[in-house]
Amino acid sequence: MTASPISENLARIRKARDLSQEQLAEKSGLGVDTVSRIEQGTRASSRPATLHRLAHALDVTVEKLLGGTPDKAGIAAGEVASLRKAITAGDHIPGLTDFAESAETVSLKAAERSAHNAWRAYVDGHHAELLHALPVVLVDARRLVRATAGFEQAAAHRVLSTAYRLGAGLAGRLELDDLAWTSAELALRAAAHSDAPDIESAVSLRYLAWTLIRQGRESEAEQVAVKAAEKIQPGMLDRDPARAGVFGNLLFNAATAALRTGNADRAEDLLAEAQAAAVRARSDSASEAAIFGPRVAALQQIERAVRAGDPELALRLAGSVPEVRGGEVPAFWESGHRLMPASAAAELRRDREALRYLVEARDLAPDWVRYQPLGATIMEHLLDRAPRRFGTRLGELAAHYGIC
Repeated sequence: MTASPISENLARIRKARDLSQEQLAEKSGLGVDTVSRIEQGTRASSRPATLHRLAHALDVTVEKLLGGTPDKAGIAAGEVASLRKAITAGDHIPGLTDFAESAETVSLKAAERSAHNAWRAYVDGHHAELLHALPVVLVDARRLVRATAGFEQAAAHRVLSTAYRLGAGLAGRLELDDLAWTSAELALRAAAHSDAPDIESAVSLRYLAWTLIRQGRESEAEQVAVKAAEKIQPGMLDRDPARAGVFGNLLFNAATAALRTGNADRAEDLLAEAQAAAVRARSDSASEAAIFGPRVAALQQIERAVRAGDPELALRLAGSVPEVRGGEVPAFWESGHRLMPASAAAELRRDREALRYLVEARDLAPDWVRYQPLGATIMEHLLDRAPRRFGTRLGELAAHYGIC
């Protein structure tokens, strides 16, 4: 078995801290057998809590423990294989079995905490951490579903649906679109048995629509997103932020699909409806269900202008985006929407402005932005127009976007 980065790094860092396996186990609150198995490379995946305990005990970041955050080309085949196995395996298929750190079934609270930590890794762009931890999160959730009944089982299905959605999102970022579809479809199946089937199903359909867009099936994506939005649409006096957020995010996906089929007017109508819901929601919020609010809707309008071929409008809109109100907009979302005005500025040959937006995108979410092809495309255009010698800082920025 080929050693994984964490097996080598854990042993190396532990020795550098002058700790035995027993001392590290005591300091981290883990079993010495867990430390030993990770160092031996017999465990391909670890729970989020395990990673954070080890990192805290060694006074390093989780990313450092895992060997840094790779780009798509730097992800080991074995790590992708673990994700693929976790998404597709199950006891319902003869010959395929689940795997985890040990055979015990975790509590519902522990499973919810692990799923939330995995979601945080997803929105923060910590791909190495998510790729390593998500397989066990999925397995734990499946085991919990099998071991429980009634209300607890329904809650376990909700956790499982969340984990499958994260699998869809991560697979999509790694350009594994068929695996993303499989995971999103499994999320939808789990959502139907959850303790919040209407919301969870709508969220899962958003991931399915996003996967359809990635597959070039824009018309189908728009239909899926619009039908799901109609089913979850909040009433005029309904201020439930979760329902409004899911509704708005579905319309965002539908608008993106409409733009890609050349229907800018349809996209504008969809975004106007989403913006009205954002105004009623009053504040920005981020959860496993949705990222939504007035600022989020305004950022989406910039993307519409860019994709509709109106860079001047995009830059005007970028200058009037409202501040975050009463909640948060994750850094990866902010970073992604810096790339839109960067693209508009580059198209207008306002290269210094484009570079400023690229720097902001990198600084907001340095790990996440490495996976965005739009950033690399903009950077290529800027380098083509740069003087023969463009300086160290521009070279460093180009390297971050994977150009050189």
